Amino acid sequence: MLEIFIPAFVAMFVTMDPIGNVPIFISLTRELSRGEKLKTAFRAIVIAGGLLVLFGFFGNWLLGNLGITMSAFKIAGGILLFIIALEMLFSKRTERKANSAEEAQQQKSGDDLAVFPLAIPLIAGPGSITTAMIWIGSASDPTGQIIALVAVAAVLVAFAILFSLSVFSERFISATVANVITRLLGMLLAALATQSIIDGIQKVILS
Repeated sequence: MLEIFIPAFVAMFVTMDPIGNVPIFISLTRELSRGEKLKTAFRAIVIAGGLLVLFGFFGNWLLGNLGITMSAFKIAGGILLFIIALEMLFSKRTERKANSAEEAQQQKSGDDLAVFPLAIPLIAGPGSITTAMIWIGSASDPTGQIIALVAVAAVLVAFAILFSLSVFSERFISATVANVITRLLGMLLAALATQSIIDGIQKVILS
């Protein structure tokens, strides 16, 4: 179980980046009341979670209808995740997220912010959707899928905790600390992405 849960959790945690998203969440919701902030946070988490589960279970069906094998998707997904890892290492991803936050700041509705940009693409972006499809969709049995789902749920719980803490104390994670942690997680993601590419190539060679 742990051999599935730990790498799935790490991959989802890094691509979803709950720590790095805290300063952006604070910036987006600074004009909302405390109650509206909490409502916005949990609404965004539920929407993002639903999307990840949807693509995790039905992504393979979509790929099959498009004539795309899981090996090809693992290779492509690994390349995408590696690019995201490079962005994290060089702080490009944080800058891009901050720009999205500034564009959405003109929206005053918490419900609007919950959908965009919080749920999509900050929580459930291309990287996290790809990771969910790889871990849930490629599981060899229902038990593996359940464990991968638990890993996704654990990351969403981390989002709920961190966002809730930020509502009551905006300074508990500074932008500098978040940046350092994001870079460290970028290294982990680069390794996981490389492994995904290797696994995909091995399946192509052995098939």
